[in-house]
Amino acid sequence: MFDLCEGKTVYMLTATPVNNSLHDLRHMAELFTRQQADYFKDAPLGIHSLAGHFRKMEKSLEKSVGKKQGKTELEQTNLYEAETVLDHDALFHALVVQRSRAYVKRSLEQAGTGEALFPKPRDPKVAEYSVKQTYGKLLAMVESAFHKDKPLFALPIYYPYAYYQGDDESIDPLAEGRQKQVVSLIRTGFLKRFESSAEAFTQSCWNLMVKLLAWVQVHAETSTEKKVLDRWMHQHDELINFVPQKQTELFGGETEEDADEDIVPEEMREAVEKLSRDEFNVGDIIDETILDLDQIATFLGELKKFKPSQDKKLSALLKLLKNNAVLKKHKVIIFTEFMTTARYLKRELENASITGVAEIDSAIKGDRGEIIRRFAPYYNGSSSEELKAEGLEEIRVLISTDVLSEGLNLQDATRLINYDLHWNPVRLMQRIGRVDRRMNPEIEARIIADHPDQKKLRGEVMYWNFLPPDELNQLLSLYRTVTHKTLRISKTFGIEGKKLLTPEDEYDDLKNFHESYEGTLSPVEDMHLEYQQLLKDNPDLEDRLNKLPGRVFSGREHPQPGTRAVFFCYARPAKELEASEEGQEEKWSVEAGDVQWYLYDLKMEKIVEDATEIVELIRSTPETERHCVIEQKTLSEIRAGIDKHIKNTYLKKAQAPIGVKPVLKAWMELN
Repeated sequence: MFDLCEGKTVYMLTATPVNNSLHDLRHMAELFTRQQADYFKDAPLGIHSLAGHFRKMEKSLEKSVGKKQGKTELEQTNLYEAETVLDHDALFHALVVQRSRAYVKRSLEQAGTGEALFPKPRDPKVAEYSVKQTYGKLLAMVESAFHKDKPLFALPIYYPYAYYQGDDESIDPLAEGRQKQVVSLIRTGFLKRFESSAEAFTQSCWNLMVKLLAWVQVHAETSTEKKVLDRWMHQHDELINFVPQKQTELFGGETEEDADEDIVPEEMREAVEKLSRDEFNVGDIIDETILDLDQIATFLGELKKFKPSQDKKLSALLKLLKNNAVLKKHKVIIFTEFMTTARYLKRELENASITGVAEIDSAIKGDRGEIIRRFAPYYNGSSSEELKAEGLEEIRVLISTDVLSEGLNLQDATRLINYDLHWNPVRLMQRIGRVDRRMNPEIEARIIADHPDQKKLRGEVMYWNFLPPDELNQLLSLYRTVTHKTLRISKTFGIEGKKLLTPEDEYDDLKNFHESYEGTLSPVEDMHLEYQQLLKDNPDLEDRLNKLPGRVFSGREHPQPGTRAVFFCYARPAKELEASEEGQEEKWSVEAGDVQWYLYDLKMEKIVEDATEIVELIRSTPETERHCVIEQKTLSEIRAGIDKHIKNTYLKKAQAPIGVKPVLKAWMELN
């Protein structure tokens, strides 16, 4: 990425600047800082350690959300929590352009350039199902496995450093850390697939079993080790043949001749990096791996008995698609995280006589664009009539993995189902954004003209989240056991305090999701809009402001009785970006810097720098009476204090040369 971006102007577009911690944002910044700690040392930011700056913000965040960190308990941070500190961070505002949907709509209306049409979202619905009734004994088996000393699987082949026989100091800590992370990711993946579907869990068990067998086949050297492996293969011969049959049902392509081939491909054995027995206790790794294989065999033995008819989650989906007045006739997109679940759903929906079903995933063969056009023809340059003329069948129910969750126009549909439990509310937003998108009036008119029965549906979106209310605490507990993280699922997800909320709940937190999705205007956005409106209402205002003399001074009554303060507006200098020739003195100017507001509270003897807090005190109209009563000496002393504050907090931090000073632009006393 360094090489690709070098020498170019790059815009990074992301809906998830913060996924787990604020350091996610730091890593993106490091794409162009090249991990240079003091990249932002110059004014106006004056940050001499980027990592240190983010550590400071993390501590502020922990304090603001009551986050308790320990060696065995870490919590994930979502974007909404992160905004409690990012809103006041100068670096964030210098790097990130962030505009809510609410701001875009208001700004366009204000500018008179036309209305931005977005559909109206209805209250989200919860589709309930029982994990316990679906999996029966398997749920208890999984829970028991997760609560072992080494949860679920030991996975020694992915963490061989745990069996290292050499000097501990010779271990690369980064390499060991990566191995631990891989083990954690595998365990977390198993839990998520377990919640998704029995088919996804079966596939994961099979994939891991083959990888473990490949490793043991390569490393089994002694006669005892080879006998143990052969005995295991013989004992579980029936299970080994069971999963390929399941794969054929979902993925197809296997012939009868292929069925007798070794389940471990030769290329997989060749890819195994053989460990030195002098450095690693390979015998112990093999023993632990056989125990992991036993655990997988136990799961697969139970999964072999599983039938779609006992899948309560699938039953809930079929009931929804067959009984809901809109879903049984109109378009809907069903999102799942896993390919196996997607293909399983397609098969079972077709078996249940649901018509117009298609499925798309990362491994789909054929033209993905054509599938998208058949599902959403109008918002992808086509129509129902054009599809018909080409002999293409229009898709009514589209099942997709997250390959379609970003950047596509699928708003021919107005209904969406999230079949998987979401750990990250931002991913939920990205999916919903496929149908809850800006509308084109011309396209909307064409849809209604061709399909009059959709008139009531247009301009309104609805979605369902599949959640297991009765066993939710169990799943969250398992997640914590596996990752050593306490997962705070945001209110926007509909879960608070590990309690499932519905639209009828007194807290209305599921409804609050829409506020986060739509975006409530931030104080800074409010100020932007207010300034735009001032210029619109007073076309000559900007010219009048530019003609005012420097150091404008005024005064007004303080909105809060008994309070005195002085407001200052300073232009702060910075080093000009153009590189000076060698030997030349650095050039500093206010044009290269920024503008900063300061408010000195006389009673509290405190300086406030948050413009969104200050604006409420200084806002004035032409009718606001001028009111100046503070003694000149007091004002001079306060100004000297502000100058000193700027020197200590800004000029020194930015390492400004001697003689470089900020310029006072305007000030106002408040009494």
